Amino acid sequence: MTNDSSERPTRRRFLLATGAAGAAALAGCSGGGSDGGSNGSSNGSGGSPNGTAGNASGGNATAGASGGSNERGRLDLVSASVSSFDPIAASDTASGAVTTQVFDGLMTYPNGEIPVTNLIAADYEVSDDYTTYTFSLKEGVKFHNGDEVTANDFVYSYERLAASPNSQAVADILDSVGVAHETDGDDAYRPGTLATEAVDDYTFRFEIEQPFHAALQVLSNNQFAAVPEGIVGDIEGYDGEMEQGAFANDPVGAGPFRFAGMDAGTAVDVERFENYHGEVPQVSGVNWQIIEDSSSIYNYVVGRNADVFNIPTAQYQQEKATIERTDDQGRRHGTYGPLRNGATVNYLEVPSLSVYYIGFNVPNVPTPVRKAMAYALDQSTIVDQVFKGRGLPAYHYTVPSIYPGGPEAYQRHAKQQYPYGYNETRLDEARRMMEEAGYSQSDPFELGFTIYQSDTWLQTAKLLRDQLASAHIEMTIQQIQFSALLEQVQNGNVEAFTLGWIVPWAAPDAFLKHLNPATSDTSAASPESYSNQPTDTETAQRAISAWETVQNNPAPTDAAQQARNDAYVTMEEANWETVASLPVYHETTPRFWYEAVDIPPFGVAGDYKQKFNQVSISG
Repeated sequence: MTNDSSERPTRRRFLLATGAAGAAALAGCSGGGSDGGSNGSSNGSGGSPNGTAGNASGGNATAGASGGSNERGRLDLVSASVSSFDPIAASDTASGAVTTQVFDGLMTYPNGEIPVTNLIAADYEVSDDYTTYTFSLKEGVKFHNGDEVTANDFVYSYERLAASPNSQAVADILDSVGVAHETDGDDAYRPGTLATEAVDDYTFRFEIEQPFHAALQVLSNNQFAAVPEGIVGDIEGYDGEMEQGAFANDPVGAGPFRFAGMDAGTAVDVERFENYHGEVPQVSGVNWQIIEDSSSIYNYVVGRNADVFNIPTAQYQQEKATIERTDDQGRRHGTYGPLRNGATVNYLEVPSLSVYYIGFNVPNVPTPVRKAMAYALDQSTIVDQVFKGRGLPAYHYTVPSIYPGGPEAYQRHAKQQYPYGYNETRLDEARRMMEEAGYSQSDPFELGFTIYQSDTWLQTAKLLRDQLASAHIEMTIQQIQFSALLEQVQNGNVEAFTLGWIVPWAAPDAFLKHLNPATSDTSAASPESYSNQPTDTETAQRAISAWETVQNNPAPTDAAQQARNDAYVTMEEANWETVASLPVYHETTPRFWYEAVDIPPFGVAGDYKQKFNQVSISG
């Protein structure tokens, strides 16, 4: 993403521009991790911070025999590398895991769960037309430098998010939430025009251009956190107490932990903030040891150097996982083990806000070919055998936890109406469809399938290739770097491809905007997706009309919600008919932890959004 404000992303390009290429992104177009899943988990082989010089030890010397528990009562974790500790510049989940602990905003995802709840806000009101939000702030909330948090800090923080050249989330405030503002001739934000106001020291107000049902969710993301007014002079009207680079490496927030330092890019420390306005942390601090290599990660955690962690897919053995129950949020709880050290640990799987899919450049791949691939694909087998069960079979674009009616409605609709076989491969139907279209063993359709570099996607592609050979489709697999794949897809230079979306808020519209045929033209300035679907078919018109219904009912009311829910299902079924995007799996985020640790389960919003002030470690 460029720092030139004249080239910042438009609202329709937001999810593309903020995505990370091969790592997990806070929101965006994703290739997942090198093994087919995201590498951004804050509790294990992926999430962590970036940083500064400091005195972080990594926990080797003090790790106890019961797991990662140690003399200092510190929570020890493993992380990937990070980008920034400045909340407006941190655009990856590794950095987000740290900024979650250091910064607080008006609202929060409690333990990464929805719905969001008040944090620095004591209360809030929304106008009758759902465009004016007024927040009453808690009094006496302290920043780590001792200053009190006031409404002026939020005015400054939101202006920084919109106007700073260092902001990586301009579209979050200007387009996703849609805070009213003025633009220049190039449609770039005009500094100082954001419709925010400090009514008094403890009352903060802003206006949005139109109602948005998920506004409070987006406000709960770390980029909307409070920072002390004027601390960085990267926007008009402020000289700044710190250079942006210095602030990014030594941040000042109002979260439950204060930043303690980074040790030469190898570890990051935060320490308990005793004057925290909420529940003061029980652990003395949190340490993230930055390790990239999967074997090294596994060796580190079985050496009992980490309390909470992930086991990389390469070292994960599905037969060692025992699922004991599934809760009403679709989270699977159980145990895993024994590890190489003989220990059996706690295990949790949480569906993430993601969908990974096979996409098609529709004009280049005839309908019978697309449907034949859908008949050949058994999502459950792919998840179980290729991804080692670390995911959920995807039959809809929307994840089960936020599908209209929830996980049970998701499964019921898929079982009863998915036309290509629920939990099964239907090669006879694939072959019949291709033969009716005129293809045969001597005259197959030649299909190019372009995938990014991933062992799991390569296995998936080979399995499909072998199956489709009997259905008169001759598939050629090309594996390239994710950035090169994305460029080819965006230019419409592929036939079939693999991609994924990680979305920024927990509502179906964040997913289904990508199924609108009217915004799928790759030759347009800001396509939402890359399928190049014709818009003149009855099915396409049904999907377009459904998306218009979503846009015309943005308010957080029961009536608007019902209208959106009906439209969401219509769009899912239209995609089934066209197979412009073939869902494969929803990624699940795993968490493993030793018995000495008491940590609440995290929710669908993500483990990197869970604050650790409720974690405790026994001796």
